[in-house]
Amino acid sequence: MGITTHKRVAAGVAAGLLCTIVIAPEATAGGRVDGTWLTEGYGTVLEIADGHARFYETTGISCLAGETADQVESGPKGTVRFEGDGLGFTVRVKGNRAVQTFDGSVSHRELRRATTTECTAPSGPLGTFDVFWATYAENYPFFDLKGVDWQAARDRYRPRVRQDTTDRELFDLFVEMIEPLGDAHTGILAGEQFYVGTRPGTTFPSPELEARVRPYVIGDVGELQEFGRGRIGYADLPGGLGYLRLIAFAGYTEDGYAADVAELDRALDTVFAKDFRGLVVDLRINGGGADALGLAVAARLTNHPYFAYAKQTWTNGDFAARQRSDVRPATPGFTGPVVLLTGGSQMSAGETFTQALIGRSPAVTRIGENTQGVFSDTMERSLPNGWKFILPNERFTTRLGQSFDGQGIPPHIRIPVFTEQDFATGKDSALDRAIALLHRG
Repeated sequence: MGITTHKRVAAGVAAGLLCTIVIAPEATAGGRVDGTWLTEGYGTVLEIADGHARFYETTGISCLAGETADQVESGPKGTVRFEGDGLGFTVRVKGNRAVQTFDGSVSHRELRRATTTECTAPSGPLGTFDVFWATYAENYPFFDLKGVDWQAARDRYRPRVRQDTTDRELFDLFVEMIEPLGDAHTGILAGEQFYVGTRPGTTFPSPELEARVRPYVIGDVGELQEFGRGRIGYADLPGGLGYLRLIAFAGYTEDGYAADVAELDRALDTVFAKDFRGLVVDLRINGGGADALGLAVAARLTNHPYFAYAKQTWTNGDFAARQRSDVRPATPGFTGPVVLLTGGSQMSAGETFTQALIGRSPAVTRIGENTQGVFSDTMERSLPNGWKFILPNERFTTRLGQSFDGQGIPPHIRIPVFTEQDFATGKDSALDRAIALLHRG
């Protein structure tokens, strides 16, 4: 989402933009939150006035009004909190700079005070195409990783767009453009038409998949003690083992992030008050959510702090400085042997949680298949015709700088999960292997 430097602004002005952004001088502006703020690395301008905040989504050719939020409280040191429809964030002002943090995120965004003029965008099918293409060109980090030439895609598809191109034709064209990315953090919502990417050979974690898998899992572990509207489940296994199933890191309540945190804490307090000698954590279906909730679960599995991962934003054609996150212990918890069941229907926060367990001691054993391979928060953007779409613009890395984007995190022991053969025989080969491993000690 970002125009971030004088050089970048100058390029936009030279191109004759109708949205001109000028960075404010470095002179201090006190602790005022009101004003226009440019987000570094996210293509977003944030305007705040009289307790009301509005986001503007920008590219080198466009500016579109986005989400809104209202101030709900003001804290110390220039910190102001805003909430909107499913949106919560704080802004901490330091003169002409500020830091923005979103509920559930493990990183922050750097803001710089700026001024803007008229905010407009091109229109019609061709204008919609240009904004879609430019948003990916400026923010998507993984074209080289996926072997996709985005400039060539523009040269190929733009001539197919006409003034009378129908919505169906334009939607199909956009799908054809991004499908080769095989990225589950790419998607388009166009009225009743919807598309989301997926890595070839994997299945997206849908309600339909959960409806099929859930009876199969329960048949193997027994009835689950449930929390979080069924998104968290626990069962005692024979031989003094525990089984914890997490199908999301969000949506535990209908009352927002703070209520989700409280419900997760309630579930974990109950689970980790139990006396088990080994734990199976099942993430084979997990649609993601808030990375911070994943860290909260990891915190119950250690008695000492350690490096979880680092996060980087794609900014002006390169990754910005790393923002580090650690796992910090919480009680009650469990520090004994843990086996993690993984698979291709596990994505986003389900993967950052898995990455956060890589540095745990004693080491966690992963059994199953590679995870989906999408870690970034999603940028939720609009098009001039009213459509919505998403894309990633970040990467998560290990202490040594390794990224698992694209291929996903591999298992230590590779066993296909949810196979037709297992369904037919009523077996759960991955879970059986996990139980056998924990029984061996």
